[in-house]
Amino acid sequence: MAAYPTRLSCLALLFCALLAMAGCAGQRTTFVPPDQRPLDKSEQPWPLNHYLVLAYHDVEDEDPDQSFVSVRTNHLIEQFSWLRDNGYRPVTVDQILAAQRGGPALPDQAVLLTFDDGYRSFYTRVLPILKAFKWPAVLAPVGVWVDTPTGSSVDFGGKKVERSRFLTWSQIAEISRSGLVEIGAHTDALHYGVVANPQGNEQPAAAARIYDPQNRSYETDAAYEQRVRRDVRSISEKIRRVTGKTPRVWVWPYGEASGQALRIVQENGYELALNLDNSLASVDKPFSVPRLLVANDPTLQRFSQAVVNMENTVEMRVAHVDLDYVYDSDPEQMERNLDKLVQRVANLGVNTVFLQAFADPNGDGLARELYFPNRHLPMRADLFNRASWQLRSRAFVKVYAWMPVLSFQLDPSLQRVTHWYPEGPRVDPGQYQRLSPFDPRARQQIIDIYEDLARSALFGGILFHDDALLSDFEDASPSALAAYRAAGLGDSIEQLRSDPDTQQRWTRFKSLYLVDFTKELAQHVRTIRGPQLMTARNMFASPIVEPESEAWFAQNLDDFLAAYDWTAPMAMPWMEGISEAESKAWLRRMVDTVAERPGALDRTVFELQARDWRRGPDGSEAGHVDSVLLADWMRWLQISGARNLGYYPDDFVQDEPHLETVRPFLSNNWYPFQ
Repeated sequence: MAAYPTRLSCLALLFCALLAMAGCAGQRTTFVPPDQRPLDKSEQPWPLNHYLVLAYHDVEDEDPDQSFVSVRTNHLIEQFSWLRDNGYRPVTVDQILAAQRGGPALPDQAVLLTFDDGYRSFYTRVLPILKAFKWPAVLAPVGVWVDTPTGSSVDFGGKKVERSRFLTWSQIAEISRSGLVEIGAHTDALHYGVVANPQGNEQPAAAARIYDPQNRSYETDAAYEQRVRRDVRSISEKIRRVTGKTPRVWVWPYGEASGQALRIVQENGYELALNLDNSLASVDKPFSVPRLLVANDPTLQRFSQAVVNMENTVEMRVAHVDLDYVYDSDPEQMERNLDKLVQRVANLGVNTVFLQAFADPNGDGLARELYFPNRHLPMRADLFNRASWQLRSRAFVKVYAWMPVLSFQLDPSLQRVTHWYPEGPRVDPGQYQRLSPFDPRARQQIIDIYEDLARSALFGGILFHDDALLSDFEDASPSALAAYRAAGLGDSIEQLRSDPDTQQRWTRFKSLYLVDFTKELAQHVRTIRGPQLMTARNMFASPIVEPESEAWFAQNLDDFLAAYDWTAPMAMPWMEGISEAESKAWLRRMVDTVAERPGALDRTVFELQARDWRRGPDGSEAGHVDSVLLADWMRWLQISGARNLGYYPDDFVQDEPHLETVRPFLSNNWYPFQ
């Protein structure tokens, strides 16, 4: 009985805290009549020339085996009937390519049906259903599985599977002659995993570089491309020989794409490449076609919800993570740290991790070491590959590699960003120590580093750090001054600052120059990783709430929204000198400013601070932000209209912020969705 009053008191305190969070002054929003509220994406007109792609695998009459991602035959019929009854219209590859070339537009609610691997059930179950509905589809077999002789077992990713589960080439020929089915390629012999890092992770053979533990080295560009080229030619010839047609649809095993492999695929005549991202496809992105994986034999309710949700923009929920917290000189401890991080991310219910790919134990933003093998800096540990894969495959989140743009400690002969002082230009000790983006040698070495990152790991996006900035006295390096002259702006910082019009043109020149450099970096990464790679860039708050401060940062909200998939403002009140009492009004102002741009809130992720970097009288940092306050900020952002949010940093070692406190206001599994 002694415990009862204590428990009752705790509940009372919690209830009061929740009431306080719900009822703080200034948190009430204006009532919006239902007819004035924004429509859900699924209730809006279907976007022009977009289409839904469904990824099926095996079909079984009962007991669907998820080793083969099977669905029941009756469930497939129910799903097709639901699609038909709800206005979805299956389309052919010809229709998609014609719309891409400027021909007839796709119908509203267009859907492309695809079936992977080459299971015999396509011949015995799926094809009769397609004929009954008179619907087209794409079948993408794996060449060596179909090649397996009668009486032998198929090597299904290391598992022996009976030959009778898979199609024969004669059956594929008959399916092709039906006129309903396009035969695509799912590789010839690359549907398996290869060891792709020193820790022994197996990753998709078509997309990852093989790691040789004996030589402690990764597969070279030449070896990787030779391996892929041989495979693409082989499966293409097999399909051509059987169907009489050059295959046009490439389906990535496990949905993992590669830019280098894609170039080879394109050289062999393929016109569509399909992955497993969750969104609607667009005819103007034929080599980055997302698909909805129909897995776990869904009920009709779950299937219909998944289809409708593909039309909606998925809210991004981010944990921004320092790998410095994971790193340890003891490999076993480092593994324990990584396990703890993966479990925490899964428990948080976020869908995205911004993951540090550079080492910054000093906390000054200067990359002296990296967490991946590269040509120019020491590698602290080959950790990013491992951490990214574990987060993706175990916590099921999308990983963005968080990288500096300019702050690398490279060769001292490379030009640095210099600040103009009356006595002469020099590096500003109070700012990020940055390489000059105007120095061609510096640019090339940074490009090299980004390319090495792309070769070393599989990841879904790049987050450009906030170090890509130039103040109203920067950059005064020789290369920068030469660039200003070439642009007709002036010969000196004094001249550039001599009148408001010239300074404004100089500011715009620098802002766009930095944007163009990050876009160039992204293109180099996409060339290796593939066109599906997303981009995000951190932005200081001042250029949003005070647009005139673009001159102090060379950052502009409209530039960011036009250039990147995601703009990531640092919505960090205390970092900007905003008091706790004023913080909500300041956050609301930031959200309102973004909301003035149509559609901008759908592509902006607000990053809150989970640590207070202000220093006390003794020089020490204040420490972690109180988790209740952070949760209140999260809730307030959403009340203000923000759709996407996250925080930095996540300290999984100390459970900061407290998971149980912030999760209800961060995870899409909680407020306001459930």
